[in-house]
Amino acid sequence: MSGRIIFNAHNLGVSYRQRTGLLRYEKFWALQDASFTLHAGETLGVIGANGAGKSTLLRLIAGIIEPDRGHLWRHPHMRASLLALNVGFKPELSGRENAIISGLLLGLSLQRIKALTDDICQFSELGDFFERPVGTYSTGMRARLGFAVAIHADPDILLIDEVLGVGDQNFKDKSHDAMKEKIKSNKTVVLVSHSMDAIRSLCDRVLWIHEGKSIICGKAETVIQGYLETIRIAVRDEQAQKRAAARKAAAL
Repeated sequence: MSGRIIFNAHNLGVSYRQRTGLLRYEKFWALQDASFTLHAGETLGVIGANGAGKSTLLRLIAGIIEPDRGHLWRHPHMRASLLALNVGFKPELSGRENAIISGLLLGLSLQRIKALTDDICQFSELGDFFERPVGTYSTGMRARLGFAVAIHADPDILLIDEVLGVGDQNFKDKSHDAMKEKIKSNKTVVLVSHSMDAIRSLCDRVLWIHEGKSIICGKAETVIQGYLETIRIAVRDEQAQKRAAARKAAAL
């Protein structure tokens, strides 16, 4: 990997306080032992089952949260934009107003983001809804707006959490093409997705997380094959257990 390291994580752990009863709480570790590096200009895929800690990892990279243990270093002058479903928009404000606020939070000047709003509206294909409150949007419409803002705001690091699979096929294709253009321009991208096709086609390397722990970070196809084989074995074993339980019940 030729790009310089812009994020380095070693044995990261992130915990949340989880309520277990009246005035009783326990610590839940969303991440327990995550280690990886992120290089400038690469596209890093992040895969794993639901609840593995992928979204928490993106929040760490974005600087929204800090680890409770372990060590991380992030480049001090890098701007990161976290693009996730239903995150970051004020429901009472219009799509245009939310686009302006998001652009300002990403470090753009008011003049620059205002100049971009028509392009954002056109890319999002929201039409008249761009002037309506985001609270009236569907999940897919929110994803369109968020993706359009992030692509046009052009942050140093683009963090994408499961939005490429939202919307109709035309918008999926448009988003995919826009991502490819960013990758060609040496943009740093971290993509969380359950779509192995998207991970394969877009990512240089892949980080596999399981139950808050990083299993491996390496070449995309190698990691994907290992992940899918593990899922296949788990499904086979579960089915075998169900068949054995059914035979035992029938024998009683």
